[in-house]
Amino acid sequence: MRIRIVDAFTDRPFQGNPAAVLLLDAAFPPDAWLQQVACEMNLSETAFAHPLPPGGDADWALRWFTPAAEVDMCGHATLATAHVLATCGLATGLIRFSARCGILTAETAEDGTITMDFPTSSLTPVPAPASVDHALGGPPILSVHDTADHIGDLVVELADEKTVRELEPDHAALRAFARRGVIVTAPAEDPSLGYDFVSRGFFPAFGIDEDPVTGSAHTALAPFWAERLGRTDLTGLQGGARRGLVRVTLAGDRTLLTGRAVTVVDGELLAAPPTAAPGQ
Repeated sequence: MRIRIVDAFTDRPFQGNPAAVLLLDAAFPPDAWLQQVACEMNLSETAFAHPLPPGGDADWALRWFTPAAEVDMCGHATLATAHVLATCGLATGLIRFSARCGILTAETAEDGTITMDFPTSSLTPVPAPASVDHALGGPPILSVHDTADHIGDLVVELADEKTVRELEPDHAALRAFARRGVIVTAPAEDPSLGYDFVSRGFFPAFGIDEDPVTGSAHTALAPFWAERLGRTDLTGLQGGARRGLVRVTLAGDRTLLTGRAVTVVDGELLAAPPTAAPGQ
């Protein structure tokens, strides 16, 4: 089977967030095999997709696995999958995906950008957990918000971009945190550089100490910063050593995520899934 590694939310190799993409001919193999492939790829996400019969609500079924677990929603691996489908000629125009979080869509524009339609996350103000404050090293925290269950992140607002960039969290301490992960964010120091806010995402409980660019988290960052900056069209810069740009458009209960992607590896997976026993 052909497998690809795509750098998402970037237009150049070795930036953005890498995702593996495996297109299947038919139904998903056993979950254990999918998890083994994701563990072998050892990227923040591996996406698996197979075509659906025509006439339904979606064109492709889509699932995402970290090296440690399946997740409900993933932005950068959806972007990577749409990029593969478009560049291989397997889909044109609007692509509809059926996923655990519902129907998601992705559409490639003439300039090569891909825009995805995701559900907007709710934001619930909560007290700053002492364990998270300790794990982050005790930076001044301005606010903390919990997100919707299909994301499951804690959004932590810090004072400025410099604090976000210099953060060195205790990943072992964060691993014990009950939610999916922690997103730290702050306004851009200089918006003339092409972005309005910055963020970094830490998900050690899911086998990812730091995720370079988390598309799903931007469904929470979009309403968070739209309220503070007074605009519904914004651009976020996420990452530490690797970075990527996510353009967001807040449209009520939906958030549009726009970015670019580039394929960096195109190879063959030799370990085939197990064959079902006769009669199964």
